[in-house]
Amino acid sequence: MTNIDVRLRRLPHGADLELPSYATMGAAGMDLLAAIDKSVRIPPAGRVLIPTGIAIALPPGFELQIRPRSGLALKHGITVPNTPGTIDEDYRGEIQVIMLNASEEYFLVTRGMRIAQAVLAPVVRAVWVEVETLDETARGAGGFGSTGR
Repeated sequence: MTNIDVRLRRLPHGADLELPSYATMGAAGMDLLAAIDKSVRIPPAGRVLIPTGIAIALPPGFELQIRPRSGLALKHGITVPNTPGTIDEDYRGEIQVIMLNASEEYFLVTRGMRIAQAVLAPVVRAVWVEVETLDETARGAGGFGSTGR
């Protein structure tokens, strides 16, 4: 496992919260916490933007992916609708999480609650090469369930 230094700035409204951390030695994602002053109720089918109280400077060639926490998704129907959300290496604003309540019950977000996971990932950039034809495959242009699985 390789460790990569990521510069982080705590914002005033998140100064007393723990930094994002890995729950176990084998965890791929680190937990992001809600840096809110008052609890936020998310209605059924509602979306909210929750601040984390941190800003970061990623090293070149990396992104930070924001993903739902499986426990919130299973137990409460709470997810991240743009999953994975991407924090680009040149973004310097506060990390915020879009939370969606896919359940039929209200959900309460409280200060310091673990609301999402952040996964540091390398970025590979594409260089488009325009061609007249593409190589043939068994699948061809079939999509959206065309493999029968």
